[in-house]
Amino acid sequence: MPLPIRIVALRRGDRSRLERLTRSRTTAHRVVERAQIVLASAAGEAGNGICERLDVSRPTVTCWLDRYEAEGVAGLVSDRPRSGRPKQISATDEAAIVDRTLQSRPPKDATQWSTRLMAEVTGHHHATIARIWRSHGLKPHLVRTFKLSTDPDFIPKLRDVVGLYLDPPERAVVFAFDEKSQLQALDRTQPGLPMKKGRAGTMTHDYKRHGTTTLFAALNVATGAVLQDCMPRHRHQEFLTFLRQMARSVAPALTIHVILDNYATHKHPAVKRWLARHPRVQFHFTPTSASWLNLVERFFSELTERRLRRLAVTSVDQLIEAITPSIDQRNEHPTPFVWTAPVRHILKKVNEAKKTLATLH
Repeated sequence: MPLPIRIVALRRGDRSRLERLTRSRTTAHRVVERAQIVLASAAGEAGNGICERLDVSRPTVTCWLDRYEAEGVAGLVSDRPRSGRPKQISATDEAAIVDRTLQSRPPKDATQWSTRLMAEVTGHHHATIARIWRSHGLKPHLVRTFKLSTDPDFIPKLRDVVGLYLDPPERAVVFAFDEKSQLQALDRTQPGLPMKKGRAGTMTHDYKRHGTTTLFAALNVATGAVLQDCMPRHRHQEFLTFLRQMARSVAPALTIHVILDNYATHKHPAVKRWLARHPRVQFHFTPTSASWLNLVERFFSELTERRLRRLAVTSVDQLIEAITPSIDQRNEHPTPFVWTAPVRHILKKVNEAKKTLATLH
């Protein structure tokens, strides 16, 4: 028996919303189908035609037309709660699992909890444990590294470096400097496969070593331009060579402020003698174990991700030829890394971390 033609009157603005739902690649198929049913009815299409074209049943067409007339687009997008199986775990048991995950140590033969280990201890199914962990944002298999500086001069050094970022002195250039040492010229033992639809690109896990180089880099904090040079070693001799390059790149009337770490080479007697002869060059040391305070590390991270991580070369010269043009291209349109965290916010986080560690140990 043919279904009568039922024309649904669309509410104001609903046509464009329904059409967006049908075109979107991220909309669930069931929602797209419901929107198509309503649009077809609004266009005057008969019920049988809708059933045949969309391959749906008569009750389905009637259901979603009724739902739209009662609730609008919202009724098509959201599903009503279903009865289903009642929850098998109480709120008390769930809280106990969360507390055990956070507070207790795993069995002796494991370093962290897994869903199956927790299931053995609590007597619940591992899928239940996984659901509870997801709902509470618990991920025992993940761990993040950290390091708190124990430098007795942490606060004065922090204020000094952050002050250069947020309020640089006039008639001066601020450089964030560091060496990226032991850059290896690596070649893969076999050619990789390119990425294609449904599969990531591949590369062999083993490699051949073809030597190393050290990248000396000074990031101009104000402009984002990078002064760089690659050298075979990173002794005080190479450091002094780069310092001279840095000094020559800045107009003689300007003071040079260099932010750098506490590597022994940077405090070598020969370096100190050179600084005494060139008073316009001033060093500002970051606290120990606080490399995150040096903005050039952000540049090194960018260089590694964009250029070095998947690079395959057969010599140090090829490695240098890959690094240099990449930095030169960046310097054509440099973008500075903007420091936004004031000292008080940093100290607040550090103090909170120390308090947390003190309570745990």
